[in-house]
Amino acid sequence: MKSLGALNKYLFKYRWKLLAGVLFVAISVIFGILPAEFVRESFEIVEKAIDAYQNDPNFDYSDLRNQLILYGFIIIGSSLLKGVFMFFMRQTIIVVSRHIEYDLKNEIFEQYQALNLAFYKRNKTGDLMNRISEDVSRVRMYLGPAIMYTINVSINLILIIPIMFYFSPRLSIYVLAPLPILAFSIYYVSRKINQRSEQVQRQLSSISSYVQEAFSGIRVLKAYVREERSLQEFNEEANHYFQRNKELFQINALFFPLMILLIGLSTIMTIYIGGQETIAGNIKAGNIAQFIIYVNMLTWPVASIGWVTSLVQRAAASQERINEFLRVKPEIVNPSELPLNFKGNIEFDQVSFTYPDTGIKALDGISFKLEAGKSLAIVGRTGSGKSTVANLIGRLYDADQGAVKIDGQDIKQINLDELRQNIGYVPQEAFLFSNTIGENIAFGVDNASQQDIENAAKNAHVHDNIMDFPQAYETRVGERGVTLSGGQKQRVSIARAILKAPPLLIFDDCLSAVDTETEEAILNNLKRLIAQSTSLIISHRVSSVKNADHILVLENGKVIESGDHETLMKLGGYYQDMYEQQLLEDQQKTA
Repeated sequence: MKSLGALNKYLFKYRWKLLAGVLFVAISVIFGILPAEFVRESFEIVEKAIDAYQNDPNFDYSDLRNQLILYGFIIIGSSLLKGVFMFFMRQTIIVVSRHIEYDLKNEIFEQYQALNLAFYKRNKTGDLMNRISEDVSRVRMYLGPAIMYTINVSINLILIIPIMFYFSPRLSIYVLAPLPILAFSIYYVSRKINQRSEQVQRQLSSISSYVQEAFSGIRVLKAYVREERSLQEFNEEANHYFQRNKELFQINALFFPLMILLIGLSTIMTIYIGGQETIAGNIKAGNIAQFIIYVNMLTWPVASIGWVTSLVQRAAASQERINEFLRVKPEIVNPSELPLNFKGNIEFDQVSFTYPDTGIKALDGISFKLEAGKSLAIVGRTGSGKSTVANLIGRLYDADQGAVKIDGQDIKQINLDELRQNIGYVPQEAFLFSNTIGENIAFGVDNASQQDIENAAKNAHVHDNIMDFPQAYETRVGERGVTLSGGQKQRVSIARAILKAPPLLIFDDCLSAVDTETEEAILNNLKRLIAQSTSLIISHRVSSVKNADHILVLENGKVIESGDHETLMKLGGYYQDMYEQQLLEDQQKTA
C-alpha cells in the first residue's frame, strides 16, 4: 500500500467531490434500509388483519389497507431515491477516478518528455506504453470501484448489523456466518482470475508483437517465401492464447455459482433459523422478511471485499511500476530561464564522451571551432563519432570531459529550450508523424502558411513528388511515414528544418537515401540557406561536404584530418582516398 501513497495528492485535490460521494453512499444505504423496515411493518399489519378476521369477520380493514398502500408507496419511493443517490454516488466517485486517471497520465507523459535519450535506450517502447495505459487503468480501478465499494460495504455494515442484532442476535450470527466465507472465496477466485487474466494479456501482447513484426517485415517474408512458416508460428502463438483463455474461463465458471451458492445458503439459514425463532416467539414473521432483505443488501458488498482486495493488490503493483519511472530524475535539465541571444559560435574544447549503456567511447578529446555564419562538415566511417557531435550540440547528452560552448558560454549553463529552438536538426533516420505531409513539414513552426510550406518543399527538392500524390500536401504519410520512400522521407525532414529557418542547421547524413543527381539539386538549393545560418553537415559522402568552409575527418572519435576540401585533397590521406573511391563508384554507376 505504500506505493499507492503517491496518489494521496490527487485524493486531496478532489477531496470535496469524494466527501460528497461518501455522503451519497450513506444516503443511498439509508434509503435501502427503509424498505426492510416497512416490509416488516407490513407483515405485522397483515398479521393484525388475520387476527382481526378470526375474531370478527366484519372487521373494517380500510385503515389497515390504507396503511399498507402508504407503506407500498414508501417502499417504492425509497427504492427510487436509493437509485437516484447511487447515480450521484457514481457521478462523484467514479468521475473523480477518471479525473485522477487523466491527471496521472499527464504526469507520466510529462515525465517521459523530460527524460533524456539514455532512458529511452534502456527501456522498451512497449513497456513505456503499458505503464501509461494498462497500469494507469488498474490504478483507476482502485481509485473508483475499489474506493466506492469499500465505502459502501463499510456504511452497510455499520448501519445494518446493529439493526439485525437489535432484533435477533442468534439469527444475526447464523445469517452472517456464510458472508466471511463468501468474501474469502471471492478473494481466492478473483486472485486466480487475475493471474489467468495477466497470462492471457501477456500472450495477447506476444501475438500482437508477432503480427506487428510480421506485417512490418512483410517484404522480407515474401522475398524469402516464409509465409507458410510464419503462419505456423502464428498458429502456435494463437494456440497458447487459446489455452490461456480456456484456463481463465474454467476459473471464471466458479465465480457466479459459488457466489449464488453462498447467497442461497444465507437465505436458507435466515428462513430456517428465523422460522425456529418465530415459533419460539422470539421474533415475528416480518423479521424474517426484513432479514432476507438485509442479507441481499449485504451479500454483494461483502462479496466485493475479496474483489476489492484483489483490485488493491493489482493497483499497488501497477502504481509501483509507475512510481519506478516517476522517480527517475532527468539527467539533463534546463539550468536557466534567461533569454538566449543565440549568434551561432560553437566550440568543442577537448570533449570526450562515452555512451553510458554500451560503454562505447564515441569521442576522445576532440576540439574545433565553428564561427557564426560558417559551415563545418564532419566525415568519417560508421561509428567514428559524427552523430555524437550533433547530439552534444543539441544537448541530448552531456560530455563526460571537456566543454561544449555556445557563443563562449558553457552549454550546461544556458537556456536549454531556447538553444533547441534555435537549431534545425535533420537526423539520418527521418521520422515523420502520422499526419499529412504538409503538417509534417510545418511541425516546427506555428501557423505556417501554405506558400511557406511549398517553398520549403521546393528547396528540399520534394515538391514535385508531393504534387504527384492524389491529395498533394494533404496526403497522410501513415505510421512513421510508411507511405513514402526513404529518400522522400529524408527530403520532407529537410523541408521541415528549412521552414523553421533557424540560426543553426544540423544535417546528420540526411542525404544518404537520395541519388547523386537529387543530392546535387538539394545542395544547390541549400547553399543560399546555409550562407544565412551557421551549419553543421555530417555525411559519409564527400560530395555533400566538399563546399563547406571547414571539414573534419573523424576516426575512432578523434580528429585525424582537418581543413577545407582543397587542403585535404593535397594531404593525400583518408579524405582523398574516400573522395577518389566515391568518384570511381559514381562513374561505374553512370556507365
